[in-house]
Amino acid sequence: MADYKILKQKLGEKLEWNKARIDFLAKFIMALIQVRTVNFSEIANIMMGKAKVDSNYKRIVRFFSKFEICYKRIAMLIVKLVNIEKPWVIVIDRTEWKYGNNWINILTLAIVYKAIAFPICWKILNKKGDSNTEERKELVEEFINIFGVKSIKFLLADREFIGQRWFSYLIIKGIDFRIRMKENTKVNNSNAGLVAVSRLFSNLAINTALVRKRKCPIWSLSLYLSGMKLESGEYLILVAPKFTSNACQDYLLRWNIETLFGALKSRGFCLEESHLSDSTKLKKLIAVLSIAFSWAFLLGLFLSSQKPIKIKKHGRFSISFFRLGFDYLRRFFSVSLSSFDPLVYNFLSST
Repeated sequence: MADYKILKQKLGEKLEWNKARIDFLAKFIMALIQVRTVNFSEIANIMMGKAKVDSNYKRIVRFFSKFEICYKRIAMLIVKLVNIEKPWVIVIDRTEWKYGNNWINILTLAIVYKAIAFPICWKILNKKGDSNTEERKELVEEFINIFGVKSIKFLLADREFIGQRWFSYLIIKGIDFRIRMKENTKVNNSNAGLVAVSRLFSNLAINTALVRKRKCPIWSLSLYLSGMKLESGEYLILVAPKFTSNACQDYLLRWNIETLFGALKSRGFCLEESHLSDSTKLKKLIAVLSIAFSWAFLLGLFLSSQKPIKIKKHGRFSISFFRLGFDYLRRFFSVSLSSFDPLVYNFLSST
């Protein structure tokens, strides 16, 4: 099939794997996109070739059990494939779910680009709940060792990712950040002593941002505060090591990693259906999903350049670049190649 040859050729050019591994990866990704699930049994059922379903399944199991993946090469591949220009806005977050008696918990560092985030480094946490400072530092160090600290424009994170040691680490590394604080965090107010940080923004009109021009002592650190009162009654309060007039606007980009998690899970590859609890195997699976995800995104971006995506009344796209490309690839692999625009064929051949 021409579509298989395209994918196999492109993977062979970008990954220094032997032909058998490239052949497997191309067939696995094609089947993965068609069945829209990472369930190995479903993928084995439609993997192309003369092998029986049982043989396909055993081949899948062997790949994720024994084949060693260089995650640095995968990270570099994603950046090169998508062609994201430096410096980058990066975001760190977790996604978790329960399988049987086990909690699957994935800490991810991603690059924000064009209304979504691309997974670059990830760590499987063998526990339920929040990450700790050492786990976050390990992930950031992995990223820095590949791309350097100067590649980072700033880092975004939600209220889980706070703490004196964590903030100190980022400051020492020279990493700018916009991180959301908990409303009840105590800060020193010169007029009233220690107060909940939300008190500093309580007089604001809803959705009106305030940037405090003086640093505020927080956990023995001096940080800048920005904030606003939301329609829900909650406060969006951010800390940063440098003065920035648009921290609240920058923070909106954090949502892109939620879009990524949706694409990897229920809106795309149904990662929860993998039934993998072994952290080594699961980490390899996410590497494969990252490649498939990036390829689908690139096709969606190309398709949107040929026919712009409709924008809804709230200002958002009616469909993401990823989903546009993902749905097209599902049809692309399922019907005759001749049914598709030659421009798409040429694009896939040149990606």
